[in-house]
Formats: sequence, structure tokens, C-alpha cells
Amino acid sequence: MREIVFDTETTGLSFSNGDRLVEIGCVELFNRVETGQTYHAYFHPERPMAPEAQAIHGLSDAFLADKPLFAENCDDLLEFLGDSPLVAHNASFDFGFLNGELKRCGRQMLSLSRMIDTVAMARTRHPGAKHSLDALCTRFGIDRSHRVLHGALLDAQLLAQVYVELTGGRQIGLTLVSEMVEHAAPPVDASRSVVRPQRIFAVSTEEAARHSQFLEGVNNPLWGPLETR
Repeated sequence: MREIVFDTETTGLSFSNGDRLVEIGCVELFNRVETGQTYHAYFHPERPMAPEAQAIHGLSDAFLADKPLFAENCDDLLEFLGDSPLVAHNASFDFGFLNGELKRCGRQMLSLSRMIDTVAMARTRHPGAKHSLDALCTRFGIDRSHRVLHGALLDAQLLAQVYVELTGGRQIGLTLVSEMVEHAAPPVDASRSVVRPQRIFAVSTEEAARHSQFLEGVNNPLWGPLETR
């Protein structure tokens, strides 16, 4: 089964209040295993970046000045997403901005039936615990030391690992192993094995003589004289 884990960065918290999408990162999973296929893009928001948002992701007006508009890369993004289920952390936020941008450029919005929210999954599995991406990475032993600022692709890659753990990650490996065993070569039929005759390595008369000469110089040798054949 193909799934897409994605994350977004924005100019603020509300598309309806004028905030815009500035970055999206997507990671492809197949049967809950990363394939190495990703999609990543920055977008010009057509509005100034809020200082509070820039403090989180580090994307400035100067950096985004030469980036394309969302509408210019819309087709490439939709092609990558396909019709796969879409996994996000606090997914209603990311879906809200993505669908807002799609509607703004006259494209069909994504069905919410495709939405998988890892925050909701974490709350069900670990009620009362912290459910931020950082907290879940710590819980599952996922290295996030390189996450200094939020970044859409980096966060999607971390979330992909979290999602696998939330869906029983390590058990997937057991399934793969069982499939390998199922398709392994059949056991060898011992009754059809070829029995080769024993090989005898005989000692020559010359070798036995040299061995006896060697033993004469050894006190209480462990070896006796060699027998020749």
C-alpha cells in the first residue's frame, strides 16, 4: 500500500486570515517502508512573513523572494500525491492550508477521507503523554539531533518513522521475515545427498623419519611415532 507522509510550513496559523503555505515536504511509503522518493518545494507567499513563524522555520522574505507561486508547482505536487492516503501531524492544520491553496488556484481540494492524523493516533495509543513530534521521536528513540529549526521535508522524514512506530513498526519486520521464509528454498532431502568416500592422507616413509628425528629433541613428547601406509 502506498502512503504519503507530509508536512508544511506557513506564514502563520490561519489560511482564512490570510496566511499562506511556504514549504511542503512529502515522503513516500510503500507497505510502511520508505522508498526514498520525496517531494519538496518552497513557495512565494505573496505576503510578508510573520516574525513568529520565521522564528520557527527560519524562512525569511528574502529567501522566499525568488521562489515560485504555489499555482506554478501545483501539478507536480498533485502528481506526487496521487490518490494515496496522506499522513500528517495535526493533519487538519496541514490539510487546511493545502486545500486552501488548491482552492485558491481553482483546483479540486483533497478529500478529508484520505487524512491520517498521527496526533490522534498518538493520543489513542499513549493517552496523557506529550504528543509533539519531538516528544514522539524521543519516545520511539528516533534521532532528531539535526532538527534545529522546523523544516517540512525533515519533519516529514521524522514523522514517517514515528508513523511506522505508531502502526506497530517493528512487527512489520517480522512480517517481512515470514514472507522471506515462505518463499525460501525447500529444505535439502538428506536421503538424496551424495555420500563421498573417506579420503585417507597417508604419511610417507620419509615424513615419518623426519618426525621421529624431531621427537628425539623433545622431552616427554605428546606425539608418538607416525605410522606409514
